[in-house]
Amino acid sequence: MTHEAGIPLGIRFKLLSDTPQDSAAQVVGEVVVGDYRDLDTLRAFARGCDVITFDHEHVPTEHLRALEADGIPVRPGPEALVHAQDKGVMRARLDAIGVPCPRHRIVTDPRDVAAFAAELEGGGHGVPSGKGGGGRRTGGFPVVLKTVRGGYDGKGVWVVDSAEEAAEPFRAGVPVLAEEKVDFVRELAANVVRSPHGQAVAYPVVESQQVNGVCDTVIAPAPGLDENLALRAEEMALNIAKELGVVGHLAVELFQTRDGRILVNELAMRPHNSGHWSMDGAITSQFANHVRAVLDLPLGDPRPRAKWTVMANVLGGDYPDMYSAYLHCMARDPQLKIHMYGKDVKPGRKVGHVNTYGDDLDDVLERARHAAGYLRGTITE
Repeated sequence: MTHEAGIPLGIRFKLLSDTPQDSAAQVVGEVVVGDYRDLDTLRAFARGCDVITFDHEHVPTEHLRALEADGIPVRPGPEALVHAQDKGVMRARLDAIGVPCPRHRIVTDPRDVAAFAAELEGGGHGVPSGKGGGGRRTGGFPVVLKTVRGGYDGKGVWVVDSAEEAAEPFRAGVPVLAEEKVDFVRELAANVVRSPHGQAVAYPVVESQQVNGVCDTVIAPAPGLDENLALRAEEMALNIAKELGVVGHLAVELFQTRDGRILVNELAMRPHNSGHWSMDGAITSQFANHVRAVLDLPLGDPRPRAKWTVMANVLGGDYPDMYSAYLHCMARDPQLKIHMYGKDVKPGRKVGHVNTYGDDLDDVLERARHAAGYLRGTITE
Protein backbone atom coordinates (compact mmCIF):
# COMPACT_ATOMS: atom_id res chain seq x y z
CA MET A 1 0.00 0.00 0.00
CA THR A 2 2.98 2.31 0.55
CA HIS A 3 4.26 1.30 -2.90
CA GLU A 4 0.83 2.12 -4.37
CA ALA A 5 1.00 5.60 -2.84
CA GLY A 6 4.39 6.22 -4.49
CA ILE A 7 3.37 5.18 -8.02
CA PRO A 8 1.72 8.52 -9.00
CA LEU A 9 4.95 10.31 -7.99
CA GLY A 10 7.14 7.99 -10.07
CA ILE A 11 8.97 6.73 -7.00
CA ARG A 12 10.90 3.49 -7.45
CA PHE A 13 10.90 1.10 -4.51
CA LYS A 14 13.41 -1.56 -3.60
CA LEU A 15 12.16 -4.12 -1.07
CA LEU A 16 13.94 -6.35 1.42
CA SER A 17 11.49 -9.19 1.98
CA ASP A 18 11.50 -12.28 4.17
CA THR A 19 9.96 -14.39 1.41
CA PRO A 20 8.80 -13.91 -2.21
CA GLN A 21 5.23 -14.44 -0.94
CA ASP A 22 5.19 -11.31 1.25
CA SER A 23 2.48 -8.84 0.24
CA ALA A 24 4.82 -6.11 -0.99
CA ALA A 25 7.04 -8.62 -2.81
CA GLN A 26 4.12 -9.40 -5.10
CA VAL A 27 3.94 -5.83 -6.42
CA VAL A 28 7.33 -4.10 -5.99
CA GLY A 29 9.58 -4.33 -9.03
CA GLU A 30 12.94 -4.84 -7.31
CA VAL A 31 12.82 -7.42 -4.51
CA VAL A 32 15.72 -8.77 -2.44
CA VAL A 33 14.86 -11.83 -0.34
CA GLY A 34 16.93 -11.84 2.83
CA ASP A 35 17.07 -11.63 6.61
CA TYR A 36 16.60 -8.11 8.00
CA ARG A 37 18.41 -9.23 11.17
CA ASP A 38 21.68 -9.76 9.26
CA LEU A 39 23.79 -6.60 9.03
CA ASP A 40 25.69 -7.64 5.89
CA THR A 41 22.37 -8.30 4.14
CA LEU A 42 21.08 -4.89 5.20
CA ARG A 43 24.22 -3.10 4.02
CA ALA A 44 24.16 -4.82 0.64
CA PHE A 45 20.48 -4.02 0.24
CA ALA A 46 20.91 -0.35 1.24
CA ARG A 47 23.49 0.36 -1.47
CA GLY A 48 21.89 2.58 -4.09
CA CYS A 49 18.93 3.55 -1.91
CA ASP A 50 18.23 7.22 -1.34
CA VAL A 51 16.39 6.54 1.91
CA ILE A 52 15.31 3.54 4.02
CA THR A 53 11.90 3.17 5.69
CA PHE A 54 9.91 0.27 7.17
CA ASP A 55 6.63 -1.60 7.38
CA HIS A 56 7.49 -3.06 10.80
CA GLU A 57 9.68 -2.08 13.76
CA HIS A 58 11.75 -5.24 14.19
CA VAL A 59 15.03 -4.35 12.43
CA PRO A 60 17.72 -4.33 15.17
CA THR A 61 18.42 -0.83 16.44
CA GLU A 62 22.20 -1.27 16.25
CA HIS A 63 21.93 -2.29 12.58
CA LEU A 64 20.07 0.90 11.77
CA ARG A 65 22.76 2.93 13.51
CA ALA A 66 25.33 1.16 11.34
CA LEU A 67 23.40 2.12 8.18
CA GLU A 68 23.30 5.74 9.31
CA ALA A 69 27.04 5.61 9.97
CA ASP A 70 27.42 4.39 6.37
CA GLY A 71 25.65 7.57 5.22
CA ILE A 72 22.25 6.02 4.42
CA PRO A 73 19.28 8.13 5.60
CA VAL A 74 17.00 6.00 7.81
CA ARG A 75 13.50 7.35 8.46
CA PRO A 76 12.39 7.14 11.17
CA GLY A 77 15.91 7.00 12.56
CA PRO A 78 17.02 4.44 15.13
CA GLU A 79 16.93 6.93 18.00
CA ALA A 80 13.22 7.48 17.31
CA LEU A 81 12.31 3.94 16.26
CA VAL A 82 13.68 2.37 19.43
CA HIS A 83 10.66 3.83 21.26
CA ALA A 84 8.39 1.64 19.16
CA GLN A 85 10.74 -1.35 19.41
CA ASP A 86 11.22 -1.39 23.18
CA LYS A 87 8.25 -0.77 25.47
CA GLY A 88 10.51 -0.14 28.47
CA VAL A 89 12.41 2.59 26.60
CA MET A 90 9.11 4.03 25.40
CA ARG A 91 7.59 4.23 28.89
CA ALA A 92 10.71 5.84 30.36
CA ARG A 93 10.84 8.47 27.62
CA LEU A 94 7.13 9.27 27.77
CA ASP A 95 7.44 9.70 31.55
CA ALA A 96 10.34 12.10 31.01
CA ILE A 97 8.37 14.32 28.64
CA GLY A 98 5.24 14.31 30.78
CA VAL A 99 2.94 12.07 28.71
CA PRO A 100 0.25 10.27 30.76
CA CYS A 101 0.61 6.47 30.73
CA PRO A 102 -0.68 3.54 32.79
CA ARG A 103 1.37 2.90 35.94
CA HIS A 104 4.19 0.54 35.09
CA ARG A 105 7.47 -1.09 36.10
CA ILE A 106 10.10 -3.37 34.55
CA VAL A 107 9.88 -6.70 36.43
CA THR A 108 12.28 -9.63 36.52
CA ASP A 109 10.25 -12.46 38.10
CA PRO A 110 6.78 -13.28 39.50
CA ARG A 111 7.74 -11.90 42.91
CA ASP A 112 8.34 -8.52 41.29
CA VAL A 113 4.90 -8.75 39.71
CA ALA A 114 3.32 -9.45 43.11
CA ALA A 115 5.17 -6.48 44.63
CA PHE A 116 3.97 -4.22 41.81
CA ALA A 117 0.39 -5.44 42.30
CA ALA A 118 0.68 -4.74 46.03
CA GLU A 119 1.68 -1.14 45.27
CA LEU A 120 -1.37 -0.80 43.04
CA GLU A 121 -3.53 -2.28 45.80
CA GLY A 122 -2.14 0.23 48.27
CA GLY A 123 -2.60 3.16 45.92
CA GLY A 124 1.14 3.59 45.33
CA HIS A 125 2.08 5.06 42.01
CA GLY A 126 5.18 2.94 41.28
CA VAL A 127 7.15 4.88 38.67
CA PRO A 128 5.75 8.25 37.54
CA SER A 129 2.95 8.20 34.97
CA GLY A 130 3.47 11.65 33.49
CA LYS A 131 1.76 14.95 34.18
CA GLY A 132 -1.87 14.42 35.01
CA GLY A 133 -1.39 10.86 36.21
CA GLY A 134 -2.79 7.60 34.93
CA GLY A 135 -6.14 5.88 34.92
CA ARG A 136 -6.27 5.27 38.66
CA ARG A 137 -8.04 2.23 40.01
CA THR A 138 -8.01 0.40 43.32
CA GLY A 139 -6.89 -3.19 43.64
CA GLY A 140 -3.70 -4.93 42.59
CA PHE A 141 -4.39 -7.84 40.27
CA PRO A 142 -5.12 -8.24 37.42
CA VAL A 143 -1.83 -6.92 36.03
CA VAL A 144 -0.88 -6.67 32.36
CA LEU A 145 2.52 -8.15 31.45
CA LYS A 146 4.25 -7.39 28.14
CA THR A 147 7.57 -8.51 26.69
CA VAL A 148 9.41 -5.27 26.00
CA ARG A 149 10.25 -6.30 22.41
CA GLY A 150 8.54 -8.22 19.65
CA GLY A 151 4.87 -8.23 20.67
CA TYR A 152 1.97 -7.33 18.35
CA ASP A 153 -1.75 -8.10 17.89
CA GLY A 154 -1.97 -9.46 21.43
CA LYS A 155 1.16 -11.61 21.10
CA GLY A 156 3.64 -11.10 23.94
CA VAL A 157 0.86 -9.78 26.21
CA TRP A 158 -0.63 -11.52 29.25
CA VAL A 159 -3.28 -10.46 31.77
CA VAL A 160 -2.54 -12.27 35.04
CA ASP A 161 -4.64 -12.53 38.19
CA SER A 162 -1.90 -13.77 40.54
CA ALA A 163 1.85 -14.22 40.90
CA GLU A 164 1.37 -17.91 40.10
CA GLU A 165 -0.02 -17.01 36.67
CA ALA A 166 2.91 -14.68 35.96
CA ALA A 167 5.58 -17.29 35.20
CA GLU A 168 4.95 -17.67 31.44
CA PRO A 169 6.24 -14.25 30.23
CA PHE A 170 9.62 -14.78 31.91
CA ARG A 171 10.36 -18.08 30.14
CA ALA A 172 11.44 -16.25 26.99
CA GLY A 173 14.36 -14.72 28.89
CA VAL A 174 13.60 -11.14 27.83
CA PRO A 175 12.70 -8.17 30.05
CA VAL A 176 9.03 -7.85 30.99
CA LEU A 177 7.01 -4.69 31.55
CA ALA A 178 4.24 -4.79 34.16
CA GLU A 179 1.38 -2.33 33.80
CA GLU A 180 -1.83 -1.63 35.65
CA LYS A 181 -4.95 -2.88 33.89
CA VAL A 182 -6.64 0.37 32.96
CA ASP A 183 -10.38 0.72 33.44
CA PHE A 184 -11.05 2.22 30.02
CA VAL A 185 -14.20 3.08 28.11
CA ARG A 186 -12.73 2.47 24.66
CA GLU A 187 -9.52 2.52 22.67
CA LEU A 188 -8.60 5.47 20.47
CA ALA A 189 -5.76 6.18 18.06
CA ALA A 190 -4.18 9.48 17.10
CA ASN A 191 -2.29 9.32 13.79
CA VAL A 192 0.19 12.02 12.80
CA VAL A 193 2.89 12.43 10.16
CA ARG A 194 6.06 14.49 10.55
CA SER A 195 8.70 15.43 7.98
CA PRO A 196 12.47 15.94 8.53
CA HIS A 197 12.12 19.73 8.48
CA GLY A 198 9.39 19.61 11.15
CA GLN A 199 6.17 20.01 9.20
CA ALA A 200 3.47 17.83 10.77
CA VAL A 201 -0.18 16.97 10.18
CA ALA A 202 -2.75 15.21 12.35
CA TYR A 203 -5.59 12.94 11.22
CA PRO A 204 -8.90 12.87 13.11
CA VAL A 205 -8.75 10.77 16.28
CA VAL A 206 -10.40 7.40 15.63
CA GLU A 207 -12.05 4.71 17.72
CA SER A 208 -10.33 1.31 17.44
CA GLN A 209 -12.37 -1.75 18.40
CA GLN A 210 -10.48 -4.95 19.26
CA VAL A 211 -11.66 -8.56 19.20
CA ASN A 212 -9.41 -11.16 20.89
CA GLY A 213 -6.49 -8.71 20.85
CA VAL A 214 -6.79 -8.01 17.10
CA CYS A 215 -8.09 -4.79 15.59
CA ASP A 216 -11.56 -5.47 14.16
CA THR A 217 -13.13 -2.08 13.33
CA VAL A 218 -11.93 1.52 13.14
CA ILE A 219 -14.38 4.44 13.09
CA ALA A 220 -13.21 7.85 11.85
CA PRO A 221 -13.71 10.17 13.60
CA ALA A 222 -14.31 8.60 17.02
CA PRO A 223 -18.07 8.93 17.69
CA GLY A 224 -19.07 11.21 20.54
CA LEU A 225 -15.51 12.18 21.44
CA ASP A 226 -15.41 15.51 23.27
CA GLU A 227 -13.82 18.13 21.02
CA ASN A 228 -11.38 19.24 23.72
CA LEU A 229 -10.30 15.64 24.41
CA ALA A 230 -9.82 15.02 20.67
CA LEU A 231 -7.69 18.16 20.41
CA ARG A 232 -5.66 17.07 23.45
CA ALA A 233 -5.00 13.67 21.84
CA GLU A 234 -3.88 15.24 18.57
CA GLU A 235 -1.61 17.69 20.38
CA MET A 236 -0.17 14.85 22.48
CA ALA A 237 0.63 12.79 19.37
CA LEU A 238 2.22 15.77 17.61
CA ASN A 239 4.32 16.52 20.70
CA ILE A 240 5.47 12.89 20.96
CA ALA A 241 6.48 12.93 17.29
CA LYS A 242 8.47 16.14 17.84
CA GLU A 243 10.13 15.10 21.11
CA LEU A 244 11.13 11.66 19.78
CA GLY A 245 12.29 13.02 16.41
CA VAL A 246 9.89 10.87 14.40
CA VAL A 247 10.06 11.15 10.60
CA GLY A 248 7.12 9.54 8.84
CA HIS A 249 3.87 8.19 10.24
CA LEU A 250 3.31 7.79 13.98
CA ALA A 251 0.29 6.01 15.46
CA VAL A 252 -0.36 6.68 19.14
CA GLU A 253 -2.72 4.06 20.56
CA LEU A 254 -4.71 5.43 23.50
CA PHE A 255 -7.05 4.43 26.31
CA GLN A 256 -9.99 6.71 27.06
CA THR A 257 -10.61 6.21 30.77
CA ARG A 258 -13.92 6.27 32.59
CA ASP A 259 -12.87 9.44 34.41
CA GLY A 260 -12.37 11.34 31.15
CA ARG A 261 -8.62 11.08 30.56
CA ILE A 262 -6.48 9.64 27.79
CA LEU A 263 -3.44 7.42 28.40
CA VAL A 264 -0.86 6.23 25.90
CA ASN A 265 -0.93 2.46 25.38
CA GLU A 266 1.44 1.81 22.43
CA LEU A 267 3.39 3.60 19.68
CA ALA A 268 3.87 2.49 16.08
CA MET A 269 6.24 4.34 13.71
CA ARG A 270 4.92 3.22 10.31
CA PRO A 271 1.60 3.23 8.48
CA HIS A 272 -0.78 1.58 10.91
CA ASN A 273 -4.00 -0.43 10.90
CA SER A 274 -5.80 2.41 12.70
CA GLY A 275 -5.03 4.65 9.71
CA HIS A 276 -6.13 2.31 6.91
CA TRP A 277 -9.46 4.15 6.73
CA SER A 278 -7.56 7.12 5.26
CA MET A 279 -6.93 5.28 1.97
CA ASP A 280 -10.49 6.11 0.91
CA GLY A 281 -11.69 8.45 3.65
CA ALA A 282 -9.05 11.20 3.78
CA ILE A 283 -7.88 13.74 1.22
CA THR A 284 -4.34 12.38 1.63
CA SER A 285 -3.88 8.84 2.95
CA GLN A 286 -1.46 7.85 5.70
CA PHE A 287 0.57 5.97 3.07
CA ALA A 288 0.87 8.97 0.76
CA ASN A 289 1.87 11.25 3.63
CA HIS A 290 4.37 8.69 4.94
CA VAL A 291 6.04 8.61 1.51
CA ARG A 292 6.04 12.41 1.36
CA ALA A 293 7.57 12.68 4.84
CA VAL A 294 10.28 10.10 4.17
CA LEU A 295 11.27 12.04 1.02
CA ASP A 296 10.95 15.42 2.82
CA LEU A 297 8.18 16.61 0.49
CA PRO A 298 5.37 18.95 1.62
CA LEU A 299 2.70 16.97 3.45
CA GLY A 300 -0.85 16.54 2.13
CA ASP A 301 -4.18 17.47 3.67
CA PRO A 302 -5.27 14.84 6.27
CA ARG A 303 -8.91 15.99 6.53
CA PRO A 304 -11.69 13.44 5.97
CA ARG A 305 -13.65 13.35 2.71
CA ALA A 306 -16.88 12.15 4.34
CA LYS A 307 -18.63 12.63 7.68
CA TRP A 308 -17.92 9.00 8.65
CA THR A 309 -15.48 6.38 7.40
CA VAL A 310 -15.33 2.83 8.78
CA MET A 311 -12.54 0.33 8.26
CA ALA A 312 -13.24 -3.34 9.01
CA ASN A 313 -10.48 -5.93 8.90
CA VAL A 314 -11.01 -9.07 6.83
CA LEU A 315 -9.73 -12.12 8.70
CA GLY A 316 -9.06 -15.45 7.08
CA GLY A 317 -12.01 -17.83 7.17
CA ASP A 318 -13.86 -20.18 4.87
CA TYR A 319 -13.15 -18.54 1.51
CA PRO A 320 -9.65 -19.18 0.13
CA ASP A 321 -10.91 -17.94 -3.28
CA MET A 322 -12.44 -14.50 -2.85
CA TYR A 323 -13.86 -14.09 -6.37
CA SER A 324 -17.38 -15.32 -5.61
CA ALA A 325 -17.45 -13.20 -2.45
CA TYR A 326 -16.43 -10.16 -4.49
CA LEU A 327 -19.44 -10.67 -6.74
CA HIS A 328 -21.82 -10.42 -3.78
CA CYS A 329 -20.08 -7.56 -1.96
CA MET A 330 -19.55 -5.35 -4.99
CA ALA A 331 -23.08 -5.86 -6.28
CA ARG A 332 -24.59 -5.18 -2.84
CA ASP A 333 -22.54 -2.02 -2.19
CA PRO A 334 -21.06 -0.26 -5.26
CA GLN A 335 -19.37 2.33 -3.00
CA LEU A 336 -17.49 -0.36 -1.03
CA LYS A 337 -13.68 -0.26 -1.18
CA ILE A 338 -11.96 -3.65 -0.83
CA HIS A 339 -8.23 -3.95 -0.15
CA MET A 340 -6.78 -7.47 -0.12
CA TYR A 341 -3.15 -8.21 0.73
CA GLY A 342 -2.34 -11.22 -1.45
CA LYS A 343 -1.84 -13.43 1.62
CA ASP A 344 -2.71 -17.09 1.90
CA VAL A 345 -6.03 -17.36 3.72
CA LYS A 346 -5.57 -18.83 7.19
CA PRO A 347 -8.13 -18.75 10.02
CA GLY A 348 -7.82 -15.53 12.03
CA ARG A 349 -5.08 -14.02 9.83
CA LYS A 350 -5.50 -10.45 8.57
CA VAL A 351 -5.82 -10.88 4.81
CA GLY A 352 -7.34 -7.51 3.92
CA HIS A 353 -9.69 -4.74 4.93
CA VAL A 354 -12.74 -2.89 3.63
CA ASN A 355 -13.59 0.81 3.82
CA THR A 356 -17.05 2.36 3.73
CA TYR A 357 -18.07 5.98 4.10
CA GLY A 358 -21.15 8.20 4.24
CA ASP A 359 -23.30 10.49 6.37
CA ASP A 360 -25.14 7.85 8.46
CA LEU A 361 -22.84 6.08 10.92
CA ASP A 362 -25.16 3.12 11.51
CA ASP A 363 -25.41 2.51 7.76
CA VAL A 364 -21.66 2.88 7.22
CA LEU A 365 -20.92 0.46 10.08
CA GLU A 366 -23.41 -2.12 8.82
CA ARG A 367 -21.99 -2.02 5.29
CA ALA A 368 -18.40 -2.45 6.48
CA ARG A 369 -19.18 -5.29 8.88
CA HIS A 370 -21.36 -7.11 6.36
CA ALA A 371 -18.66 -6.96 3.69
CA ALA A 372 -15.88 -8.06 6.08
CA GLY A 373 -18.06 -10.87 7.41
CA TYR A 374 -19.04 -12.06 3.93
CA LEU A 375 -15.43 -12.04 2.72
CA ARG A 376 -14.52 -14.12 5.78
CA GLY A 377 -17.46 -16.50 5.38
CA THR A 378 -19.23 -15.76 8.67
CA ILE A 379 -22.07 -14.10 6.73
CA THR A 380 -23.49 -16.00 3.75
CA GLU A 381 -26.38 -13.83 2.54
